[in-house]
Amino acid sequence: MSKITLPEFHMPFESTGCNPGIQATRQAAWEWAAENDLVLSPVAQKKMVRTRPELWISLIFPEASQEHLDLFCQWLFWAFLVDDEFDDGPAGRDPHVCEEAIARLVDVLDGTSAPNGPMEHALDGLMMRTCEDRSLRWVRQFRRDTVGWLWTYYAEAVDRAAGHVPSTADFVKHRRDSVAMQPFLDLHEITAGIDLPESARSLPAYIALRNAVADHSGLCNDICSFEKEAMLGYEHNTVRLIQRDRGGTLQEAVDEAGIWLARIADRVQRAEKELVEEIEAARIDGPARAALERCVQDYRGLVRGDFDYHARAERYTRPDLMEVDEQHSLSRNFAA
Repeated sequence: MSKITLPEFHMPFESTGCNPGIQATRQAAWEWAAENDLVLSPVAQKKMVRTRPELWISLIFPEASQEHLDLFCQWLFWAFLVDDEFDDGPAGRDPHVCEEAIARLVDVLDGTSAPNGPMEHALDGLMMRTCEDRSLRWVRQFRRDTVGWLWTYYAEAVDRAAGHVPSTADFVKHRRDSVAMQPFLDLHEITAGIDLPESARSLPAYIALRNAVADHSGLCNDICSFEKEAMLGYEHNTVRLIQRDRGGTLQEAVDEAGIWLARIADRVQRAEKELVEEIEAARIDGPARAALERCVQDYRGLVRGDFDYHARAERYTRPDLMEVDEQHSLSRNFAA
């Protein structure tokens, strides 16, 4: 067991509870995986059970309908399969293999290529269900955020192959995309019943608010993942980078990361205040104003739900349970 002590984290936001549909959405996610021929090895099955995607999605979207909760959980299940393939598996160590796999997923996402293999077919189905009845501007945003997340795996694969480790400052920017929170902020609009116009998305404070929410999630994840990732030799982790840059102990790096996390929570609050001021300054009214106010109202709950999830899921609380799934190429789920 670890001798590292996690600090008492500053969390100024109240919990908004857990969606009562959590167990139903868990069952729906595993049934969806089976229907899409997403076959998990025994090790991968145990890891997904410990990951508990249904918990994260139910804490993030406590008031979502069962239909939306199920759809979003299936997206998260799929995203964790991607994450484990390229973070923990050998495919993330081979830039060429990684590039080809990510490019195929992006082509399917764009509808420019017919899907091959279970992961591509699953993605195609998720996109069709998700984008139905959504505006073109929303689809553009969701596509941009999802593609931005996917290509971060290729960037990390190239770093590893070249023996490069990013600076902490550069990694913070990279982590904003690689944590995959941005696409789920887009999905929030579906369950909230809103559709932000481009002008609202372009407000500096709205962008700052989204970035702060994503940054909080990324750092929280890194603090809770550093032990598991250290065992895998995975260096793309803020805690590990702080330790390398500062030259101190791992405990000192964890404590420093905790201070950073508190500062990001303060950034969320500051961006909320500035967004209210910008709404007034820009004289935004009607549905656009209501949509932005809904984001201000709900994003705090997203931050708190993500924070609570990391304290409860065994993927993060029990690094001692980690098992390595030995493979030498992409799993059959990604195979064409």
